[in-house]
Amino acid sequence: MEHTLKTRAGRSTVRVGFLGGQGEIGKNCSFIEHDGQIIVIDCGLTFPEEDAFGIDIVLPDLSFLVERARDVRGVFITHGHEDHIGAVPYLLREMSVRIHATPLVLGLLKPKIEEMKVRNYQVDPVRPGRSLEVGPFEVVPFRVNHSIADSVGYVVKTPLGPIVHTGDFKFDQTPVDGEVTDYQTLADFGREGVLALLMDSTNAERTGFTPSERVVGQHLRQIFWNRPGRILVTTFASNVHRIQQVFDAARSVGRKVGVVGRSMSDTVEIASELGYLHIPPETFVDIDDLKRLPDDRVVLLTTGSQGEPMSALARIANGDHRKVEIRSGDTVVLAATPVPGNETLVARTVDMLFRQGADVIYEPTSGVHVSGHASQEELKMMLNMVRPKFFVPVHGEWRHMVRNGQLARDVGILDEDIYIVENGSVLEFSRERGRLAGKVHSGQVLVDGLGVGDVGSVVLRDRRQLAQDGIVLVSVAVNPDSGEVVSGPEVISRGFVFARESEELISEARKRTKQTIVDLCADGRKDWPALKTKVRQTLSALFQERTKRRPIVIPVILEVPPSEAGRPSGGPSAGSSGGDGSGRH
Repeated sequence: MEHTLKTRAGRSTVRVGFLGGQGEIGKNCSFIEHDGQIIVIDCGLTFPEEDAFGIDIVLPDLSFLVERARDVRGVFITHGHEDHIGAVPYLLREMSVRIHATPLVLGLLKPKIEEMKVRNYQVDPVRPGRSLEVGPFEVVPFRVNHSIADSVGYVVKTPLGPIVHTGDFKFDQTPVDGEVTDYQTLADFGREGVLALLMDSTNAERTGFTPSERVVGQHLRQIFWNRPGRILVTTFASNVHRIQQVFDAARSVGRKVGVVGRSMSDTVEIASELGYLHIPPETFVDIDDLKRLPDDRVVLLTTGSQGEPMSALARIANGDHRKVEIRSGDTVVLAATPVPGNETLVARTVDMLFRQGADVIYEPTSGVHVSGHASQEELKMMLNMVRPKFFVPVHGEWRHMVRNGQLARDVGILDEDIYIVENGSVLEFSRERGRLAGKVHSGQVLVDGLGVGDVGSVVLRDRRQLAQDGIVLVSVAVNPDSGEVVSGPEVISRGFVFARESEELISEARKRTKQTIVDLCADGRKDWPALKTKVRQTLSALFQERTKRRPIVIPVILEVPPSEAGRPSGGPSAGSSGGDGSGRH
């Protein structure tokens, strides 16, 4: 039975909890607790659904960590993708905690943290294979391959046995940087005995093995050789290995590369300074200098692989980028696949690029993108190397985690030792048994501009209703003594109906509003809140009956003192028609 967790983990048990990333792509954040002390693994964000109007990003609810701030010994980051690091600056605004991550991750995090005006924060660069003591834990980072350089998983050694968190991973036998997964460390811990394995579930539905990142470089060279015009390549700004291969392919065919988009420029600068990108100076040029080169010697590396409306590629596709415009003969290469939920945005961008005259290479079979996540055979290989007592699928939608659990069952892990859990769940392990120990507070925090958490479900529901059915504002001036309507009702519609084409409906709304006021004020009662509620209900019923739509109805009752009742009102009179077509009546 699930219940709210109120006790702390003692010395005889270890707890593993999840604040995000379970049953969803993004917001990855988990914690391990022993003897009342906690370490956190990853602290990411996700991006909103299309119907989350005005929302910029979505964070996990971190209130549990903030409440237990004295017990949190450190945050360990597996790699530099936004769904694993994006919430770190927001956490640091609420509490002081040391961030442990590889140098590239810290380089990507620094401007994000400083942009949030967090000044006094502590970081600790981690190196694969170099263990460190944190509270009652010994944490051992180990190298993994992923779609961003400097990715690691963590072995967290506890007095009850090691817990392995893979982070996002795949087994790439020919990685671009030559750094293969640390099989030796995983196998060694597997032989000694692993208490629990937390493993990436993203590609658990895909059979076979995920191809090597080097495959992309081979296809890029072929495209760069065979296309006569300019080539625009878009990929995730964080995919340093993909960026390296774009520069390598361009150099091999004598093309020059210019970078478009702030996040891509920042990544190229940071990764180059830290030694993760090796770019020949003669290959990298300013985009203004590219204009002086023949089209067949130009490559533009840009952001916007997910169709983000304000990204460089989307603005280029729409023809409103100030420095780059599509020409006939251009080739655009989408070296990425849409994140679930972004398919429509990507399709829209592709369509606009074709309209502008470009040839777009975006098909999954084109070879210009490979996943950074392990497929089924690699997942089974990880399970067989680690041989955990308990298994917990992480990082994936529910179907991904269920399929990952099935893979664990296939390699011999018992059903009762496989835990598929949702956000907020806390698992408790002893040496012999595991159980669902209860729940901690979890959920999502919506970020809208500078507001963090001030947009809740009610506001979001209103925004959706406004987008779907619009709004109707009804204002009327009433004598507070007699209840007589002095001016109005005036009806203003936005996003509901066009005034000139709906004269009869607007007129009926005014009529029913006036009659409602007369009826409620007939007995001398002046209950304005009740009057507003009744007007809202009356008009909502009318609009539903006539249009099958339910706009937001906002009544405004103005009290006009008897001494002013005979004077002309400052606003439009009850008979004004709003002939400007603005919807005013």
